[in-house]
Amino acid sequence: MKVSSLNKTPILLLLLLATLTTLALGQSTRVGFYRTTCPRVESIVQSAVQSGVRSNPRAAPGLLRMFFHDCFVNGCDASILIDSPSSEKTAVPNLPLRGFEVIDAAKTQLEATCPGIVSCADILALAARDSVVLSGGPRWEVPTGRRDGLVSQTSDTANLPAFNDSISVQIRKFEDKGLNTQDLVTLVGGHTIGTAACVVFSYRLYNFNNTNQPDPDINPEFLPQLRALCPNGGDGTVRVGLDTGSVNRFDNSYFANLRNGRGVLESDAKLWSDPTTQRFVQRFLGIRGLLGLRFDVEFGRSMVKMGNIELKTGSQGEIRRVCTAIN
Repeated sequence: MKVSSLNKTPILLLLLLATLTTLALGQSTRVGFYRTTCPRVESIVQSAVQSGVRSNPRAAPGLLRMFFHDCFVNGCDASILIDSPSSEKTAVPNLPLRGFEVIDAAKTQLEATCPGIVSCADILALAARDSVVLSGGPRWEVPTGRRDGLVSQTSDTANLPAFNDSISVQIRKFEDKGLNTQDLVTLVGGHTIGTAACVVFSYRLYNFNNTNQPDPDINPEFLPQLRALCPNGGDGTVRVGLDTGSVNRFDNSYFANLRNGRGVLESDAKLWSDPTTQRFVQRFLGIRGLLGLRFDVEFGRSMVKMGNIELKTGSQGEIRRVCTAIN
């Protein structure tokens, strides 16, 4: 059947409209985004992470947390890297983060190699992956093509997941970002590396919920160990490993510690005490009768999923010349 040029016009208009809409909204990320424009991007970031972690071991969990905190506030757009008196970086939950110098070092080398090409948001996504690999964890392909955000405000961090959130609140915060309960348990499993200051959990050891008793979720045999590290009224800045016995190694022993009442943060301990999340912890532990989950596989999948929260791509945002300041 012959189609007249008049009939073709609406079709062409629809195609043009779809194309313009795609350009306006930006495109999604993809693996190999810089294959032709900056082919050494991954090796440059990896080298910066290796050097940074050698100088400061806290940089490995710091970079992983940094990516998490960045994505949960206005999307994965490197807004957490901005230096200003009221930027995200100055918010209380972000003050303990380490590894900013690693991102800066990678950006400096990338600007010398392929100026104006690689976003700080992508550097952070790659650095988070590399910090996991360097800690003995899995490697996954990181889709790239993010652009850097133009806004960074302390007030926007109010809905970051907190150390004392109930499971229902944790689930809501993750669902608000398009992440399900399995993603929640998987991503919080990143606490297999890193530490927490006594100030954020010592209330569990002495006067939980104003009872003058410890949190019943804490194993009584583990309690004296925590109290020795964080005495009542002691130095709140002392840091304690979140995954007892494996603080610097990325593995699933974190989940075994939760099962054994050795979760340090209240929000972590609740992953075992609440049935909604306990079943996923059990699956990561391979408990008989349940369909098992491989933490090394699922973590990469959930990281990719989180890395696509509220993307800025295409013509949105910008490519910063330095990661600490908007152009």
